[in-house]
Amino acid sequence: MAGISKSFGATRALRQVDLEVLPGEVLALVGENGAGKSTLMKVLSGAHQSDSGEMWVDCKAYRPRNPLDARNSGVGMIYQELSLAPHLSVMENILLGVEPTKGPFIKWGEIKKRASDALTEIGLGDVDPKTEVRDLSLARQQMVEIARAIALDCQVLVLDEPTSSLTRGDIEQLFALINRLKARGISIIYISHFLEEVKEISDRITILRDGESVGSKMTNNVQADEIVAMMVGREVSDLYPRSARSQDGEVVLDVSELTGGVKPKSASLKVRRGQVFGIAGLVGAGRTEMMRAIFGLDKVKSGQISIGNFSGIAKPARRWRSGVGMVSEDRKQEGLALNLSIADNITLPKLDGLGIGRFVFPSRQQQTSKQWIEKVEVKCAGPGQPVSALSGGNQQKVAIARLLHADVDLLLLDEPTRGIDVGSKAQIYKLIDDLASGDPATGRKPKAVLLISSYLPELLGICDEIAVMDRGRLSASRSVEQWDEQKLMMVATGQE
Repeated sequence: MAGISKSFGATRALRQVDLEVLPGEVLALVGENGAGKSTLMKVLSGAHQSDSGEMWVDCKAYRPRNPLDARNSGVGMIYQELSLAPHLSVMENILLGVEPTKGPFIKWGEIKKRASDALTEIGLGDVDPKTEVRDLSLARQQMVEIARAIALDCQVLVLDEPTSSLTRGDIEQLFALINRLKARGISIIYISHFLEEVKEISDRITILRDGESVGSKMTNNVQADEIVAMMVGREVSDLYPRSARSQDGEVVLDVSELTGGVKPKSASLKVRRGQVFGIAGLVGAGRTEMMRAIFGLDKVKSGQISIGNFSGIAKPARRWRSGVGMVSEDRKQEGLALNLSIADNITLPKLDGLGIGRFVFPSRQQQTSKQWIEKVEVKCAGPGQPVSALSGGNQQKVAIARLLHADVDLLLLDEPTRGIDVGSKAQIYKLIDDLASGDPATGRKPKAVLLISSYLPELLGICDEIAVMDRGRLSASRSVEQWDEQKLMMVATGQE
């Protein structure tokens, strides 16, 4: 790709970007949210038409009219949000849109054979091609997407955040597949915010910033802090800030022998004011179900939940009034109202003082929202901009700003940095540290934070205490100094 530029109205998403991938090479494409990675790949995959620039695939001029044209030209795109038809079979999904026909009739025998060959090639020979996609695990659904590209003899495969919802075992299987495809000479573009994965799987790294390419480096010749500095345009000297925090503050949350509808099976913990309490565990272990039960979103079978002076089960509205706020792991489906403005999203839990009676004055609402936008550094056109128009990192900042506006004492954060760039992560870590530390000079009291994360360096970097969920049961907590990644994984997998 040479000199690729793309604008949306007055916004220039790409400026003269060059990108080159060799046969049998894994090229990592990294950058902050909004840097232009997705736009560049949409140009490559035919979803967008560039304003200028040229592209070649296998030394042949290439300008796809649409995604199907790109697939037929040998470019396969696997998006973070899988684009499968769950009610159709595996073989129907693999050949969807390019079914072999004889006259008006579909050649089902050939479809089954080509699908079986593709599945065998990627190591899924045990999957029946007639199985409905919705009956497969998320990891296997992703493999089906890759099989679709393989069935069309793709020469270039783009993987956009392929591991964001996978377990470590699934990630290892995916990496083994990538290495097999690489050995066949397929060029792979790998997009990820997880730099340790980038270092593990890629041969070369290209960095985008503000719609421009700022350089390419051989993976084995570059350090993670150098990559981050190129991504954000500045040195990030302390990714995990840790101010002085009191560990003997009052108990804000006390959970005893909590049992949910299916999970958790048993969970007990205490979170104090001035403390960041982390929950580690594998996907599906019951971490999210525990947090939802605490907040009143999921059923509680037995056990005790005490928040401040209130003890018992409560609806989410009561939790908000009790000084508890939650950031969901699924910001698009339930964490934010995407069709509403930034101001609406920030002020929803607490409209007091923004109007009279049932009426909200937009001017007050926008003015109040502006201070939180500035506080958490949301990059936006203004409080009236729809949340759906923001990057993932800025959407997450809006979700956290809502808790700040409500002035909650207990923050329940479920995967608060999933799918966002390193620069935004650093800002959120700093914000969490500020909240837990308080400010004696202004009299701002420390908050209590309960944090779920699948990213172990994050837990070890910002938490004071960590417990591990394993198959619905929460371990006893230990101070962060008593943990490392190996110990966390040993407990998470039931080996300790």
